Amino acid sequence: MVQRRAFIAYIAASAAAGLFAQRSLAAPLAKIAAAEMRGPIDAIAYKATPGTSDIRSGKLQAVIDNAARNNAPVFLPPGNYDVSNLTLPDNTRITGIPGASRLVYGGEGHLMSADKAKRIELSGLVLDGGNRWLADYAGGLLQFAGIDQVLIDNCEIAGSRKHALQLERCGGRIERSRISGAAEAGLYSVQSTGLTITGNTVEDCGNGGILIHRWDKGADGSVVSGNRIARIGANDGGTGQNGNGINVFRAGGVLVSGNQIADCAFTAVRANSASNVQITGNQCLRSGETAIFCEFEFEGAVVSNNLIDGAANGIAIANFDKGGRLASVTGNIVRNLLLTGPYAQESGFGIGISAEADTLIASNLIENAPLWGLKLGWGAYLRNLVATGNIIRQAPIGCAVSVVDGAGAAVISDNLFQEATKGAIIGFRWDKPASGDLTTTGSENFPQLTIAKNRLA
Repeated sequence: MVQRRAFIAYIAASAAAGLFAQRSLAAPLAKIAAAEMRGPIDAIAYKATPGTSDIRSGKLQAVIDNAARNNAPVFLPPGNYDVSNLTLPDNTRITGIPGASRLVYGGEGHLMSADKAKRIELSGLVLDGGNRWLADYAGGLLQFAGIDQVLIDNCEIAGSRKHALQLERCGGRIERSRISGAAEAGLYSVQSTGLTITGNTVEDCGNGGILIHRWDKGADGSVVSGNRIARIGANDGGTGQNGNGINVFRAGGVLVSGNQIADCAFTAVRANSASNVQITGNQCLRSGETAIFCEFEFEGAVVSNNLIDGAANGIAIANFDKGGRLASVTGNIVRNLLLTGPYAQESGFGIGISAEADTLIASNLIENAPLWGLKLGWGAYLRNLVATGNIIRQAPIGCAVSVVDGAGAAVISDNLFQEATKGAIIGFRWDKPASGDLTTTGSENFPQLTIAKNRLA
């Protein structure tokens, strides 16, 4: 009996100890679950109801502030929320039903802004500016500054009287969203800190599609990939500062790839003073000026495997006089160019590919360039150009190369020319012909040129 009682006591003590141990382990798990598995804060529960005016956004602002403090998202049920001047604190997360949860700008300033935060996240929202007046201080309908991670996904941003989305010193991702009807640019980013813009549609904007700018030249590293951009105007005029689908200005190390860009008043992809830019695999249709432009103070550009159909000029690597140099232009298709552009130009329009300094032009196909297929140099601005392995057809002059005094060296070899009715390779002094067809007469009078193994079909 004594042994039996001792055994029962042992079992009871062991069970109690086990239960205590389980409770000791379970307590922090329960605490984590309570903190991490809360649902979103429903705006209706806080009386921020759709269909009513909240012009100064007091109710919705309180919901957003409370949710950010508690590390919780805000959920906006379907409906129209008439709001203005929302200030988003750090850790804001607002989500809605795509196409149905609409924040409609009521006027009196701006729609949304945030400053100096680690994370701001918007998803599944319609952000409608209604083409209403924006305050002088507001650069865009939505403007964010100094945000480590701006995350905008599956949203619609429409009807801004200025930029639709303005980002300053921001990183993050803008993806799967539609931006339309901005009077200025669809997306304007300055001083990016690791920004990715991918899978968006940007349409019907007055002065620009996607702008990646910096105040001073420097590394940027933004990625602009897989976007659809169409119908970009140049309402404020100029000779290229407006009217571009994608514009990279002073920003180094930017990747522009796999975008479909159509019907831009000026350029599909324009890189101005942007070193180490890569422009690859883009489709550029019906550009009003030069479809792909690398200009002014840049060093290093890769322009490869793009398809250009319809433009005044195809691809230009320009402004050696301003320091523009060092490029590789390979594997592009350029076709169906025009003799007219949005302004007068001394060398004219209708040129397939042009370059001035330290550039390889190889393995491209140019068809139906009504002025010149290739333009190598301009006046004395020619240095170290190689044009090889290209197919040029249906261009009155296949290749125009500068032969003015002071022009540097060029190699023109292994190219195939067809239907070059005025000559395959012609020397030019500025815009005036200065030689016969050098493919047949040779380049003895121009020792800086090496012309070899080209073929007339």
